[in-house]
Amino acid sequence: MSNVVLRKLCITRGSNQVIRDLDLHIEPGEFLVLLGPSGCGKSTLLHSIAGLIDLAGGAIEIGGRDMSHADPSERGIGMVFQSYALYPTMTVEKNMSFGLRISGAPKAEIGRRVRKAAEMLQLEALLDRKPAQLSGGQRQRVAIGRALVREAGVYLFDEPLSNLDAKLRAELRRELKLLHQTLGSTMIYVTHDQAEAMTLATRIVVMQGGRIQQIGTPGEVYEKPANRFVAGFLGSPSMNFVDGRLEGELHTANSTKRRFSAGALMLDLAPDCIAPPGPVTIAVRPEDIHLTADGMLHADVTLVEPMGNHQVVWLDCGGHQLASIVHDPRPLRVGQAVRFGIDVGRVSLFDPTDGKRL
Repeated sequence: MSNVVLRKLCITRGSNQVIRDLDLHIEPGEFLVLLGPSGCGKSTLLHSIAGLIDLAGGAIEIGGRDMSHADPSERGIGMVFQSYALYPTMTVEKNMSFGLRISGAPKAEIGRRVRKAAEMLQLEALLDRKPAQLSGGQRQRVAIGRALVREAGVYLFDEPLSNLDAKLRAELRRELKLLHQTLGSTMIYVTHDQAEAMTLATRIVVMQGGRIQQIGTPGEVYEKPANRFVAGFLGSPSMNFVDGRLEGELHTANSTKRRFSAGALMLDLAPDCIAPPGPVTIAVRPEDIHLTADGMLHADVTLVEPMGNHQVVWLDCGGHQLASIVHDPRPLRVGQAVRFGIDVGRVSLFDPTDGKRL
């Protein structure tokens, strides 16, 4: 396994600067996921690590060696693309061993590596088949196996599951996580799918506009988003945002609290809230809005979305639209008046001007 260090990385396309002064340190054995919307620069960043894109500035180190201008074949990486890119006239075994054969590896070594990768990916019974005889999931396993036989220090994955149906994506996602646990290799994975990022990553890098918005464990990025973009990008349904005002300190018999006010939506925040009084955007996850008979807040149900093991219930609280995740099977109807509460200990506050976390 190898570490990867990016220093002041700059990448341009024509007159457009896609990535500017980006710094990132990826630890040996880490499963790092680059997450963000289409066009945010995550695939461009991955391709630059692979050596497929020239740098306009900065440096790339892999395993302690400067690889900024090295050929892809010299970087000690294995790469899996979104498309399978398999040779249709070759068997699975020939596809997996192609790179090793071209590089002149000994026949016995090629056989050993192919057998090892095939065993890991459950491809042993398919080695004599051609791609046309395989399912989409099997073809992607072959593409992964082709990268694994390189026994590289770093593996790069460019949205490898996006062409598969939901069931296959879930299966291969689990297999990739188990594969990482088995190999312990450094893996860098690009996706726009937050479920993939949350389940696979040891750390997530959230990107927008060619810049890193936040780096952290899945729990850190989800629970304490650094800004409004990160907060809104992670989670389904997205975080609820309400613009209002934070009032001065309210002194009660037992504690000192801060009150958030936005018309009918008023909320006494946790005592550790240190944001200054004034305009503020409050954000709360749907799972932290609880429909309860003794709730202090009132709303009308505007939409109910059955999701199998839970319901997404949309509420209108004085003109503020809020999504709540309800896990009990209670019958709810549009127009029904309900009471609800918010877990104030899990609320996030953002500056309404620059979107930064307060």
